[in-house]
Amino acid sequence: MAFAKYISEISFENNLDKNSYLNSLPIIKFLSKEKRLVFSSNVTFFVGENGTGKSTLLEAIAVVYGFNPEGGTKNFTFSTNATHSELYNHIQIARERYAKDGFFLRAESLYNVATNIDVLDKEPAFSPRLVESYGGVSLHNQSHGESFLSIVQNRFGGHGLYILDEPEAALSPMRLLTLIAEINNLVNKNSQFIIATHSPILMSFPNAEIFEFSQSGIERVNYRDTEHFQITKRFLDNPEKMLYYLLDDDDT
Repeated sequence: MAFAKYISEISFENNLDKNSYLNSLPIIKFLSKEKRLVFSSNVTFFVGENGTGKSTLLEAIAVVYGFNPEGGTKNFTFSTNATHSELYNHIQIARERYAKDGFFLRAESLYNVATNIDVLDKEPAFSPRLVESYGGVSLHNQSHGESFLSIVQNRFGGHGLYILDEPEAALSPMRLLTLIAEINNLVNKNSQFIIATHSPILMSFPNAEIFEFSQSGIERVNYRDTEHFQITKRFLDNPEKMLYYLLDDDDT
């Protein structure tokens, strides 16, 4: 059965200022040529080397959809430091249906989301407390990884759009496997995920769509053809050999 997506494609309006730093990003060169990026799965991964623009594009999609740039639901309006790029002003999203739930979860700004929840819970207008939707325990009273998973397991309710930026920064390999199981449960509840990641564990999710970002643009690739999988496999197959060449000192 075809999956009706909450975001089916993004289109790009090539009206950037000529002096904008975005012009140097590979994604802009791709979008300027292709004009749109189409999503064909309920789980999509943005992968690629640092600096290719995957998190920049992910953030822009989240902002256009209505999420707070620093993370949270559409109801989060706090701003710690407005550093998000202007790309959101130049893209549009197409929908096949509307989500009942949603969350933009960024490992790097999770602290700010947790702080905002605690601040709001001090206001008398909030009853029951917001933290009850996040497991009942302040996210600040948990480790980074525990608080990240607590949001997924307690706040993500299904029938929603969930945008995750580099969740592996918070999670151990075992917890990444837990996240895969949680994603599967939510997909079975008619959810859609768009995730930027460097983790070959996470991107192994069955039937996921993988877009690999590089200096030459964006390409849809198979899991085992990603650079992340190939480098990790070569290293794990023979770490001693890889380290020998990496750490070899010609002067010794």
